[in-house]
Amino acid sequence: MTVNDDVFTDWKNREEIAESMIPIIGRLHREKDVTVLLHSRSLVNKSVVSLLKTHRFARQIAGEELSVTDTMPFLQALTALDLGPSQIDLGMLASTYRADDQGLSVEEFTARAVAGATGENKLERRSAQDVVLYGFGRIGRLVARLLIEKASGNGLRLKAIVVRNGGGDDLVKRASLLRRDSIHGQFQGTITVDEANNKIIANGNEITVIYSDDPTKVDYTEYGIKDAILIDNTGRWRDREGLSKHLRPGIAKVVLTAPGKGDVPNIVHGVNHDMIKPDEQIISCASCTTNAIVPPLKAMEDEYGVVRGHVETVHSFTNDQNLLDNYHKADRRGRSAPLNMVITETGAASAVAKALPDLKARITGSSIRVPVPDVSIAILNLQLKRETTREEVLDHLREVSLTSPLKRQIDFIDSPDAVSSDFIGSRHASIVDAGATKVEGDNAILYLWYDNEFGYSCQVVRVVQYISGVEYPTFPAPAV
Repeated sequence: MTVNDDVFTDWKNREEIAESMIPIIGRLHREKDVTVLLHSRSLVNKSVVSLLKTHRFARQIAGEELSVTDTMPFLQALTALDLGPSQIDLGMLASTYRADDQGLSVEEFTARAVAGATGENKLERRSAQDVVLYGFGRIGRLVARLLIEKASGNGLRLKAIVVRNGGGDDLVKRASLLRRDSIHGQFQGTITVDEANNKIIANGNEITVIYSDDPTKVDYTEYGIKDAILIDNTGRWRDREGLSKHLRPGIAKVVLTAPGKGDVPNIVHGVNHDMIKPDEQIISCASCTTNAIVPPLKAMEDEYGVVRGHVETVHSFTNDQNLLDNYHKADRRGRSAPLNMVITETGAASAVAKALPDLKARITGSSIRVPVPDVSIAILNLQLKRETTREEVLDHLREVSLTSPLKRQIDFIDSPDAVSSDFIGSRHASIVDAGATKVEGDNAILYLWYDNEFGYSCQVVRVVQYISGVEYPTFPAPAV
């Protein structure tokens, strides 16, 4: 047998193993509300090739060989356990098992590593949390996709969408925009329209479309909605007074997908979400850029200390800019977005203080909008409290992305040819580009990619899961 034959045979063997993993991962998700991860990447509803590619990518960031032949024994061991709702990371199980010197079998090690999800520690599945989307634009539709994806697990159920009636085939057109997206591709599943009952049915989930241009005139209980979390995607109201209009019958809490003003808490999941008071009814998820810079900023502050910093964002254009030159109340944004680089402002730097109140460093910021429709990059220039090296900083950030409580927020890539389109669909808030990182003495410059649409939408859903009480623990537990 030639070397090429050996390589092909190895691929076919791994392909066969990946095929056998899919039904196990699916049953754990549907029957036990267990989400199987690989270094914080969900393996639920993945194809054979996607499973193999995820293992390959995990090897690149973890710096170790990792194949389905390594993770399959741990997945099989999980099937023998009486698990409760949780997230279980096969990559972490395989990595920590290799480093373990106690001579345990895979089955014994797995049972010990996930003990917090079994026996007396086992969580019970709770009834699904109702969610309402107010507004159905770029973020609204992506959040809808995520909620529909999670309907069979993690306890969130999209019950309704509130929009203004555009007339004509409004319902059909909105369903079509959910089904097809020029950037993020086709919806993974089936979508039908029930025009007689004003419903969109996505993967079996009935979603009522409520037509209203005034939140104070909607009684959500009339639609069978109870104690729901309403996600405002319009940005029309950003202070407590305005957002309180949503607190109508059937709505318990309001989450804003834009920076909040006044005393509205700005939350970056992974950094300050545990500071949300149980009785807080109005919450902001800050901006996509704030979510991109705050997690790595916290990682650098915790390890090195930060004296001061500046963030320059190179941001994709958005719907608030003009397609062609026309009047706009903001400076420069009236000029054609697809044809120009547009200097503008970002409130992300000032929002850092709300998400990281213990950070005493002054952070300034500015932004340039550029002619790409999605994925942005934040260049974070920091003066640190001590000198370090590029290798040390990269080792630290790689470890944070793999094992820390910030591993769902921070990703890490070391590729010589990475460009913005490579990060479309990333579920992380921020991706550290190792190749672009610069460190000299006490100065560190981080290049942080982020999908300002999808990555941010994932952060929004994480906040909603947390305040709903359905953000389940991850095993093995991340290092603190």
